[in-house]
Amino acid sequence: MKLKDRNVYCLNDISRVGLGRLREGFHVVENMDEAAGVLVRSADMKEMILPPSLRAIARAGAGVNNIPLDRCAEQGIVVFNTPGANANAVKELTIAGLMLAARDIVGGADWVKANADDEKIAKSAEKAKKAFAGNEITGKTLGVIGLGAIGILVANAAADLGMDVYGYDPYISVDAAWHLSRATHFAPTLDVIFEKSDFITIHVPAMPATKGMISREAIARMKDGVRFLNFSRDSLVDEDAMAEALESGKVARYVTDFANPLSVRMKNAVVLPHLGASTEEAEDNCAVMAVQELQDYIDNGNIKHSVNYPDLDMGICHTAARVAILHRNIPNMLSQITSFFGRNGLNIEAFQSKARGAYEYTLLDLSSPMPHDTVDRLWEIDGVLRVREIFKAEA
Repeated sequence: MKLKDRNVYCLNDISRVGLGRLREGFHVVENMDEAAGVLVRSADMKEMILPPSLRAIARAGAGVNNIPLDRCAEQGIVVFNTPGANANAVKELTIAGLMLAARDIVGGADWVKANADDEKIAKSAEKAKKAFAGNEITGKTLGVIGLGAIGILVANAAADLGMDVYGYDPYISVDAAWHLSRATHFAPTLDVIFEKSDFITIHVPAMPATKGMISREAIARMKDGVRFLNFSRDSLVDEDAMAEALESGKVARYVTDFANPLSVRMKNAVVLPHLGASTEEAEDNCAVMAVQELQDYIDNGNIKHSVNYPDLDMGICHTAARVAILHRNIPNMLSQITSFFGRNGLNIEAFQSKARGAYEYTLLDLSSPMPHDTVDRLWEIDGVLRVREIFKAEA
């Protein structure tokens, strides 16, 4: 593999712990035009011109709304994220959010600051504190919308704190279900969450299907005086409807990690500056996972945690060559690809292919190296978006 095929460009400051995981042969470069891989956190890539050399983008975090996923797919650029790497950090802040929602801690702290010059502040505080009284969370019902890496941790922690927990997720994975506390009730519908919960927290990805899912109608089905937490994305909540519900008292408290011109002016809202994953440990974990994903794809063609192509893993290449083909998911593609190798006298030792929506990924291990023009000729198959040859791993 040529050295330039292992060049990595960092669009944001990436944790040194993560960059320290780059293997020998990988180099961090100063120009994206020279890079095969990009590591990114929050930088907006939507309007960027992506160089022909770029093969993969790894986002050190879960959200990928700063990356042009469709354009990357069309250019044969695999986009990775790091689900679960920051889950504990978000879980801990969500638990803190429960306390902020239950008791007016922020209001009390602001009162103390505002009265810092009062020489009798201790006595004054005893009179003032009743204005900031709240409730305990033990024995209250928490509804968790979304039982992915974060939602499960929140549900389990809340159950340990003595809350009665209901979880809703129609797409929960088998692995996630195994990690969910047996104390959590599985809600078959969102209405169960809305009707039973004193507190509701949402942990689902932002996508067209989830945009504004906490609508005016959804809020109307919730308990009066419900307290709502949003540490996922502000787009999940119809914030005009939330502002109205806070004004009327239908929602007693809204704790959100997303400051915007509307949320910062809401009555009874606690608005944080997107602190969910802002811990040293989370940044390290995300960077380590992103680097590992990028290296495994560049060196072995393996895809894990992609958001625009299917995951596929054939381990380390031990044959004479491995060919990675990104292509459209259309009829007759696989037969054209395998027939091509047969016509060229190239024996396929192992073969895997998986599709995801409109796109498909195929890996083939060969008994002998490919002639120098084989990759170019594979491009002639209609529907092929990207081809690359990965040579046998050195012992």
